[in-house]
Amino acid sequence: MRTQVAIVGGGPAGLLLSHLLHLQGIDSVVLERRSQEYVQQRVRAGVLEQGTVDLLREVGLGERMLAEGDVHGGVYLQFDDERQHIPFQELTGRAITVYGQQEVVRDLNERRRRDGGQVLFEVSDLSVHDVTTEHPFVRFTHDGVDHELRADFVAGCDGFHGVCREVIPAGVRTVYERVYPFGWLGILATVSPSSDELIYANHANGFALHSMRSATLSRFYLQCAPDEPIEAWPDERIWAELQTRLGTPGWTLREGPIIDKAVTAMRSFVAEPLRHGRLFLAGDSAHIVPPTGAKGLNLAVFDVDRLAGAIADFYRTGSTTGMDEYSAQCLRRVWRVQHFSWWMTSMTHHFGGPDQDFERRLQRSQFDYLRTSPAAATTLAENYVGLPTR
Repeated sequence: MRTQVAIVGGGPAGLLLSHLLHLQGIDSVVLERRSQEYVQQRVRAGVLEQGTVDLLREVGLGERMLAEGDVHGGVYLQFDDERQHIPFQELTGRAITVYGQQEVVRDLNERRRRDGGQVLFEVSDLSVHDVTTEHPFVRFTHDGVDHELRADFVAGCDGFHGVCREVIPAGVRTVYERVYPFGWLGILATVSPSSDELIYANHANGFALHSMRSATLSRFYLQCAPDEPIEAWPDERIWAELQTRLGTPGWTLREGPIIDKAVTAMRSFVAEPLRHGRLFLAGDSAHIVPPTGAKGLNLAVFDVDRLAGAIADFYRTGSTTGMDEYSAQCLRRVWRVQHFSWWMTSMTHHFGGPDQDFERRLQRSQFDYLRTSPAAATTLAENYVGLPTR
């Protein structure tokens, strides 16, 4: 098999890269180890930055997002039972759109199918070779048949547990990581949202988040131990804890059937560089952020937008400047987003330890500062809606 760009990973990063390359007349093959049904149904991120929305609309992927997505002009921050609104549009002129990652993947899969794109699901035994030569290739098995896919470039969009990052030698690759002493219990419930916008709550019992997916689906998160057994969280306990952590005078939290729940550990992770020879990393294969800042999907979109432009420049003009600068350009944004995600996490979660009372007083001070200072609120708003991408 032969293509111009071999893309390992059929999540939003890999599929969007394939679509962007197609618009430039560049061939690609996407290889994904999971089934299409699994990729399209897994519940992940749901908040799109303004820049992500703009890009998806520009490249012909915005029709359903604009029709079904929910535009939010701000978020609520809450400390105990005090709630404060941060008005994004008023402060920055920009907004966010709530539209699930699985919906983005569905739109991408449908568009790649209509455009005749090659997306192979349920591949196995995948390995990447010769990335420091001009003829890299990927070996894999699909439908019981062994294949070798030769390409000009390989894009590693295969997530944190993928194989591409490990292709970069340990002596070349530097890893920066922070593992947090808590996780998130994520809940999806068939009940209409109880708030018009997201609520980030810092309570004495721990963090809670009220989000939404549609007019009839609500998404919630509760801070818990990273290794918490899901059996320890029956539905009755979940709703009682959400009522406690999100409760404010005069406000009611609606309850409904819980259709999905899972515990996710939290970490910050960056692998540098994002390029080795003709291998380029993008999305979760190169970096992970705590979900508090709603940045994971948006950061992946930034990566592949840059990468598609760099590859297109190479084929159009022969210039390697975009590819040479790709890693440094992406890492500048990665570390800005890492800082914002860490900051949001440190302001809203309980880390425990002997100084936890001191920590909580600092968090209270930060909440009061955001409540009284337009400058502080603007800093949060402009990072949350997304700094300019182009």
